[in-house]
Amino acid sequence: MREEANKKNRAAIALTLIFCVMALTSLFAVKAGIDKIQDSADISGQMQSAAEAGKEAEASARTPVVDSQHGSSGHSAEYIMPADGKVQLAYSMDALVYSKTLDQYMTHPGVDISAPLSTKVKAVADGTVTKVYNDDRYGTTVEVTHKGGLVSLYSNLSDQGHVEAGDEITKGQTIGCVGDTALFESLEETHLHFAMLKNGDPVDPGDYISGL
Repeated sequence: MREEANKKNRAAIALTLIFCVMALTSLFAVKAGIDKIQDSADISGQMQSAAEAGKEAEASARTPVVDSQHGSSGHSAEYIMPADGKVQLAYSMDALVYSKTLDQYMTHPGVDISAPLSTKVKAVADGTVTKVYNDDRYGTTVEVTHKGGLVSLYSNLSDQGHVEAGDEITKGQTIGCVGDTALFESLEETHLHFAMLKNGDPVDPGDYISGL
């Protein structure tokens, strides 16, 4: 009888151990399932965040950059064309261009705008006339200083009828007329030689004025 009771006790203990093992196994399985679901949710969230970031970057790339000085096109509304006409010779400081007058290749620190003699030349923006002089290369020149360290130069002007140093001028005001005083460009069609400086260094007028 005692032996039979011992067998029953051992069987009960074995069953209890089996149930404990099964319970632990089930618990680990459930926990693993929960962790897997959580990992999937995290990955899905990361993918969604990455997709949203990609959409925002794409939208940003399609949106023109607008700043207070140059607007969405890169040109400032503050500056206008100095004369009516087509660009005859563009600004070129990084590559040499051919000079018909000098019969050689050289840099060109301004823009030549085709215009008949006596065509009115206008100030591209408000400013002060700081110099009026005869340049050895580009002839009669009017220098206008604007705000922000920007200077505009109007050359190959007629030696008469231009503004004087010290004059305060407004955008669009006539400052002189196209002439034929530029020695270095005397064989070119009549034109205005227009240049701009930023803090004393030549800059491309096309960066400031649409059409150049």
